[in-house]
Amino acid sequence: MTTVQILAHSLPTLLFGFVFYYPFFMAYVWMAGGLSHAWVFERRRDADANPLDSLPSHPLVTVVVPCFNEAPHLREVIEQLMRTRYPHYEVIAVNDGSTDGTGELLDQMTQEYSRLRVIHNASNQGKAVGLNTACQLARGEYILGIDGDALVDVDAIAWMLRPMLRSERIGAVTGNPRIRTRTTLLGRMQVGEFSSIIGLIKRSQQLVGTLFTVSGVLAMFRRRAVIEVGFWSPDVLTEDIDMSWKLQLGGWKLRFQPRALCWILMPETLRGLWKQRLRWAVGGIQTMLRYTSRILRPRHWRMWPIYLEYMTSVVWAYCMAAVLVIGLVRPLLPANSSWHSALLPHWQGTLLAMTCILQMLLSLWIDRRYDRDLMRYFAGTIWYPIAFWIITMATTVIALPNALIRRRGKRAVWTSPDRGVSDAP
Repeated sequence: MTTVQILAHSLPTLLFGFVFYYPFFMAYVWMAGGLSHAWVFERRRDADANPLDSLPSHPLVTVVVPCFNEAPHLREVIEQLMRTRYPHYEVIAVNDGSTDGTGELLDQMTQEYSRLRVIHNASNQGKAVGLNTACQLARGEYILGIDGDALVDVDAIAWMLRPMLRSERIGAVTGNPRIRTRTTLLGRMQVGEFSSIIGLIKRSQQLVGTLFTVSGVLAMFRRRAVIEVGFWSPDVLTEDIDMSWKLQLGGWKLRFQPRALCWILMPETLRGLWKQRLRWAVGGIQTMLRYTSRILRPRHWRMWPIYLEYMTSVVWAYCMAAVLVIGLVRPLLPANSSWHSALLPHWQGTLLAMTCILQMLLSLWIDRRYDRDLMRYFAGTIWYPIAFWIITMATTVIALPNALIRRRGKRAVWTSPDRGVSDAP
């Protein structure tokens, strides 16, 4: 057999192996990283510590709340911010052309809370523009950006300031979002996702020294760093991913603070979830394509592992799609075809399923100290791989051509948010 024939004969096995073993391998990487981070940095002796006692000073922090059609949740969000125990902060809410009474509600609340200032944009300009405007008008050197549905823990500001005040080279600190829409199976699966996927990944990446992204729902930035890298990009669908890479390419460090909590609403409908994940996928690929030439420079070698892992995940999505398509047409293939037999999952599928269950269990166990009810959602989270892997695969496959054809400079504006079918925890 020629080399080409050998490769052609081996291709089904290689494709199958990559599709099944890549998530298997990465799951153990994330679990090892998450356990190591929890053992070293999240010991129980610090769980009840008062973060204010460990701060050398209390500099002014500007909390920025970009808003678009958030009237149903905004009062609750602002009232929770006013319960913050950190003594020196201000709040700037940016009404970005809302049409549901958000602007009127904010104006009313300025009469109730002296810490609150409001900026009104005449039309929908997008979250990045709102953040940029507030950053330029902020009085504080530290900017805490939150979403219009985020209920921020009373100690979150203090926890996020700790690493900022310890090192002048830290440009941003991301917090630990918790899901509060838990009334449906889709919502409960996201409870596990934010622990098992997002939480473990951030913990592991922090050990390496670089983060893929700070979560835009709760992230503190050093104002000087934001200005130095040119503010948030208004033409990227995920401004938080873009800013994270701009900061790190500019020499700034990022940190994850699991004790800085906030509670957020997430889509509990398939339509809302699809729109959200497609936006995340397009924005992530946009960022990677935009900064590839800079990332590959030798002086940015520390960022190569997370860049390679993300690009590998894009390749995995296309390979997974190919496996599914081939699986549909497999009955039409000859019985002796290498494509006919190689793509049948055997013990590998069982091993991967058991690994996913172990990852979910471990991640919920690590995060249980921040959310005591987490373990009760384990039964719902075990369905995560079936639903979310398919959604992730499909959105990534669609996102790549969308990102390639999307015109650079096109403003990324708000769309009506999907906040779940119920707010109740």
